Amino acid sequence: MYMAENAIRTLLNKEKKHIAFIIGNGVHRYNPKRKSLSWDDLLLKLWLNTTGHRLTKRPEGISTTEFYDLLELRNTEKIQIQKEVSELMRDWTAAEHHRRIIDVIQRFNAPILTTNYDHVLAEISKSSLHRLEGDHFTDFYPWSSYHSPNPLTSPTSGFGIWYINGLRQYHRSIRLGLTHYMGSVERARTMLFKNKSTGLYSTEQPEQWQGHQTWLDIIFNRSLFIFGLGLEENETFLRWLLIERKKYYNRFPERKRKGWYLTPKSDQPGFEGKKFFLQSVGIEVIEVQDFDDVYLHPWSS
Repeated sequence: MYMAENAIRTLLNKEKKHIAFIIGNGVHRYNPKRKSLSWDDLLLKLWLNTTGHRLTKRPEGISTTEFYDLLELRNTEKIQIQKEVSELMRDWTAAEHHRRIIDVIQRFNAPILTTNYDHVLAEISKSSLHRLEGDHFTDFYPWSSYHSPNPLTSPTSGFGIWYINGLRQYHRSIRLGLTHYMGSVERARTMLFKNKSTGLYSTEQPEQWQGHQTWLDIIFNRSLFIFGLGLEENETFLRWLLIERKKYYNRFPERKRKGWYLTPKSDQPGFEGKKFFLQSVGIEVIEVQDFDDVYLHPWSS
């Protein structure tokens, strides 16, 4: 459905009690006054640093995860590519639209889930790194670690920035290739299903399921407002989580939360299929005129 900017602001204010935000790399690519912070550009730098050969663009028909896997195959010098990613992001800084978006979300006291690895949003919000108790810490999967101005009691208890695909602070957590994402799926599956008494589907104490101190709890227990995220077919981990979220709500309709995906209108061949997927998992697609209506106008006071 098409929605005007004032209607989007009305929706956000109406739903702020239960809302969480999922933010992708698009928030960095929208940067009208300077060169954007592009994940594709970063991959090309990695290719040059690792192979010694320069590419001007990522070839069509190769996903970012496949591109990374090919990069690993060419990594004969055994460069620590995840650490290289961390270093390349060290100087990424915020623009004005980042600040406007964070200001609104902080006023809502709502959680952010991001697929980005960098600390740009954390620095704008003057947040420091914290970790919830109760989860065995591993820097491969720091799913209970988050950035926030103040410590939280749970992932849904206030404003915090949580990292779906790892964070720069722990370079080994950065998910880049298909093997990495398969590992994330397996870890999530263990928390969701392995133990019937502590899994997500436990009917006795659903608020104390095994993943309740990780960002997974936000996925299943908050309404999700998604923007800046391509959610293409290769984004299997997050798409799988949205499918499992829908299954969970089918089983427990009284626990159901809402979802929205904000995007400019598109005539790209895959767009209708993406809309079909999102609508099928309970995410309403909100179409707007252009990127200003995603990253600028809805966040203006």
